[in-house]
Amino acid sequence: MIKTKNPELQYRPLWLTIGYILVALVLYLSLTSSPVEIDLDIDYQDKFFHVVAYFTLMFWFAQIYHEKFWRNTYAVLFVLMGVGLEYLQSFDPERYYEFADMVANTAGVVLGLLLALTSAKNILLHIENRLN
Repeated sequence: MIKTKNPELQYRPLWLTIGYILVALVLYLSLTSSPVEIDLDIDYQDKFFHVVAYFTLMFWFAQIYHEKFWRNTYAVLFVLMGVGLEYLQSFDPERYYEFADMVANTAGVVLGLLLALTSAKNILLHIENRLN
């Protein structure tokens, strides 16, 4: 058996399912004509939500895939997803294209990647150890 750098997660199918549900949620929230309205009364709230969404996606998958190749692959895919979804929003009269949203999405991916370089990348592994 080939030893990989990825953790041996007992609940990998569950973690992947949750991850892809998160991706589907970001897709839906990015493309719906009636986006969710949350008012936290903070400056640049919209950009904050973009950073949080893409940080969550990147960090989630970085906990499942520790190998540099897969982390970087997911990072590129999430950056492309953020750019592509922003472009697709320009076709909806209720939404609009914003370059700053692309930057915020990318910032979230970068922050998720940076946190994945720390021991925090093992949170799912620690959760599994507690459950067993």
